[in-house]
Amino acid sequence: MEKILFDSHTHINNEDYTEEERLELICEIQASPVRYAVDAGFDMPSSRMAAEHAAELGFCYAAVGVHPHDSRSMTEEDLLELRELAKQEKVVAIGEIGLDYHYDLSPRDDQRYWFRRQIQLANRIGMPIVVHSREADRETMDILVEEWAFSRERKALFPDHSPHVDIHCYSGSAEFAREYMKLGAVFGVDGPLTYKNNRKTVEVVETVPLEYILIETDAPYLTPVPFRGRRNKSPYVEYVARKVAEIKGISYEEAALRTMENAKNFFLIR
Repeated sequence: MEKILFDSHTHINNEDYTEEERLELICEIQASPVRYAVDAGFDMPSSRMAAEHAAELGFCYAAVGVHPHDSRSMTEEDLLELRELAKQEKVVAIGEIGLDYHYDLSPRDDQRYWFRRQIQLANRIGMPIVVHSREADRETMDILVEEWAFSRERKALFPDHSPHVDIHCYSGSAEFAREYMKLGAVFGVDGPLTYKNNRKTVEVVETVPLEYILIETDAPYLTPVPFRGRRNKSPYVEYVARKVAEIKGISYEEAALRTMENAKNFFLIR
C-alpha cells in the first residue's frame, strides 16, 4: 500500500474519544494510505495531547493553539505554555486560532484579542499559522494583515518566502480566495467539498491553483461522501483527494502526492 496522503488537519486529540477508541483510530491511520497527519490543538489540554501524539507517533505532527470557542478562558500563562510546546521537534504550527461568529461561544472581544496575541506569538517564533474562520471572513483577513501575518518580515522567516498561513476548512467565496491568494495564504479543503449541493467550495477548488490547496478531514467532524453521517477519521481524506482530482482533471495519485508535498512544504517537514 502506497502512503501518499497528508491529512493536514485532524483531531486525534478530540475529547469525545475513549482511550480505546483513540487507540483504534491510531491503528486505522497507521494501516491506511495516510503518511502524515497534523493533530490540531483547540485548547490547552488538546494542544498538550497533540504534542504528546506527535512525539509518540511516527505519522503524527502537532499544531498548538486556542480556538476562538475557548478564548474566553485563555490566559497569559497559556500563551507562554504554547511557546514552550512549540519548541518540541514535531510541533509544526500555531493553531487552530481565529474567529467564530457563528456560535459566539466566547465574547468577540476575547476572540479578537487572543487571535492577535497568538498571531504575534507565531511571528516571534517563526511558525506556520492555522486559521479557523467562520462567518468572520473579512475581519479574519483584516486582523491577519494588521498583525503582519503576510508581511515581508514574516515571509523572510521561511526558506520559500511564503507567509505560511493556512485558512483551514475554507468556506468563503472564490472571489475572496483570490484576495487571500494575493497575500500568499493556502486553503484547507475537507469533507464539504464532496457534498452534492456545495457548489461554492467546488468553485474555490476550480479557481485556486493546486499548489495553494491542502487536504484535510477536521475529523471527527465534516465526514465526506460516501461516509457522511458517520464519525470522520483521517483515512477518509482519500475522498477529499479524489474530489480534488475530479475537479482538477488529474489522477487521484497526482492529487494525493501534490497535496502531500504542499503540506510538507507548508509545515516545513523535510
